[in-house]
Amino acid sequence: MSGLRAAIVAMVSRRPRRRGHDAAVAALPPAPDASLREIVEAVRAIPYGRPSERSVAGMLREGRGTCSSKHLYLHALLAERFPETEPRIVHRVYRVERDAAAARFGPAAAQAVPGGGIVDVHRYLTAVVGGRRIPIDATFPGAPWDGRSAMPLACGAGTDHPAGADPDADKRRLEAEHCDPAVREPFIAALARA
Repeated sequence: MSGLRAAIVAMVSRRPRRRGHDAAVAALPPAPDASLREIVEAVRAIPYGRPSERSVAGMLREGRGTCSSKHLYLHALLAERFPETEPRIVHRVYRVERDAAAARFGPAAAQAVPGGGIVDVHRYLTAVVGGRRIPIDATFPGAPWDGRSAMPLACGAGTDHPAGADPDADKRRLEAEHCDPAVREPFIAALARA
């Protein structure tokens, strides 16, 4: 077992303890008998925002996470508690246009998108649920998930890249190839304020 996986397994196996942030996050990790739907909803309830340490540990400590940390955590939870779901991390390279950002995330996020749009890399999961591989996206809260249907992704159409053994390295490589950090980082910060 890799060091990262061992650390995540240790975190998700601990009894919950009170933390100094959002009460919904204070209950993480989800109870040992939590259902698949309850686990996904618990991760969705984590407020969106980049923790100072870009890791699952940073997310849990600070009570905020991005698509990267939330889905790495969700992957570990599902692999540990529901291995039959065969969770897989996927990265989508997609373009964000100002109008689409306004409709999906609101005017504050749209203002951070330049006129020509930006390219972003979004992380989500796929998992086998009810005999079908479906997308699961816990990036933002939304209508409660029914525990069996494909979830809408928090991004537009794009090109999907299945993650390998080191999802963070894979995402950094895709970001370096496709994204302009001077444009992308203000957009990520605006999403946290939206």
